[in-house]
Amino acid sequence: MTEQDEQGTFRQVMGRFVTGVAVVTARDEQGRPHGMTANAVTSVSLDPLLVLFCVDRAATMSQVVQVGSGFALSFLSGGQAEVSERFADPARPYGEQEFDGLDVHEDATGAPLLDGAVGWLDCDLHDVLDGGDHLIVLGRVRSARAGEAGDALLYTPLGYDVWTPPAP
Repeated sequence: MTEQDEQGTFRQVMGRFVTGVAVVTARDEQGRPHGMTANAVTSVSLDPLLVLFCVDRAATMSQVVQVGSGFALSFLSGGQAEVSERFADPARPYGEQEFDGLDVHEDATGAPLLDGAVGWLDCDLHDVLDGGDHLIVLGRVRSARAGEAGDALLYTPLGYDVWTPPAP
């Protein structure tokens, strides 16, 4: 099997792994906001509170997150698939226009947090590690907030879906 075949099989296998959907936001050197849809997000540690996301080295976010002091994660609700699509579109505008029409708020780092999400993490940049063609970005959580209980947006092999928490 060639390396290209192995990469294709790897992508196929990983594409079958259902994940939550988040938007990572940060501010560049000029203070302009930028966002990116991410599903490679995971908790790392409870002491200290650490989280990570992975970003393609070729993505604009890979540069933005390294020049700032922090980033934020908004974990999208079931009704926010369009928001996910917006921040996944490579042709989207940059800066304030990227957030036009969206309600946002800020916390400790000043990175935009998307209203309507099921939860938010606001993080100081802790470390950036080599991950091959991606960067592994570690953040130390400064603030964690849960949104209203509700459906969470998922990404599945068939596209977007929703997870509804069981009734108490």
